[in-house]
Amino acid sequence: MSSLTIAVIAGGPSTEAEVSRSSAKGIGDALTRAGHRVATLELNAKLAETLRVGGFDVVFPIVHGEVGEDGSLQGLLEVLHVAYVGSGVLASALSMDKGTSRILFREAGLPCAKGMRLLRQPVGEAASRVRREVGSRVVVKPAHHGSAIGVTRIESTDPVEAIEAALDVVFAIDDTAIVEHYAKGREATCGVLDLGDGPYALPPTEILTPHDPFYTYQARYAPGRSVHECPPKWSSELTVKVKAAAVGAFAALGCRDLARVDFIVGDEGDPNRVTLLEVNTLPGFTATSLFPEEAAIGGIPMVELCDRLARRAHARGPSPRQVALALPT
Repeated sequence: MSSLTIAVIAGGPSTEAEVSRSSAKGIGDALTRAGHRVATLELNAKLAETLRVGGFDVVFPIVHGEVGEDGSLQGLLEVLHVAYVGSGVLASALSMDKGTSRILFREAGLPCAKGMRLLRQPVGEAASRVRREVGSRVVVKPAHHGSAIGVTRIESTDPVEAIEAALDVVFAIDDTAIVEHYAKGREATCGVLDLGDGPYALPPTEILTPHDPFYTYQARYAPGRSVHECPPKWSSELTVKVKAAAVGAFAALGCRDLARVDFIVGDEGDPNRVTLLEVNTLPGFTATSLFPEEAAIGGIPMVELCDRLARRAHARGPSPRQVALALPT
């Protein structure tokens, strides 16, 4: 097969910019090994002109977080009429907004925790409402960030001031907080891949963090800080439930090509409960990232994975353009 000229887009004005650059290096190296010509571009004010004149066959965006993963970058790529890897504008925006995605998950009958969305407001009033409507054991997180940035877990024995402090952390970086019941189970994730024959679930992973309270930013990206059990030591019945929920979430948001779906498996009194957390439309491709690891265990190593994703986007091409209708006379 002929080689392609591919732009890998990284960085951007996000708390996850360095993660994005690390992912871009992994993807760029893999695409180069697959025989493609690769340029890594920074998401900045010059990007549009560089893409317009660059003669790229396909774009592989790997910008995590705001502007890159929330539909903004995808909108630019649609305006430029270029082929690109990953979900389109709407699915990207829905996945990035945890409050809206929760609504769609519930409509699809997917297993979500009890929770609520809070717009920026006085934290004292908000914390009291959380206690009344969600409970005393909760997780507080920003609606539009990933990589566990700004996440706080609160025990039922913690005072209400702990919820207030957690909301202060969120409102320092986001206008919206998501508060959910804190399911005390095992952290897990499951990639979903669609290379042309429909979406299917990769082998799920249980995430162990022996040196951290949960899968924190440090545990995600510092080598040796987390242990990934893929496939996990679960019953086959539980694996089927996780895979079905992952594909269901992918479909509920209208995702395309790839995504990673995060879960908590188990809660007090029910070790087989599955709680859907969120969908990441541009999962990490760093040396410690889960999605490429799951793909490799599922039989698609990194070089082949990146190659097939790029070729699928190239074969699909840019979104079709509509023909303008003449005004009636």
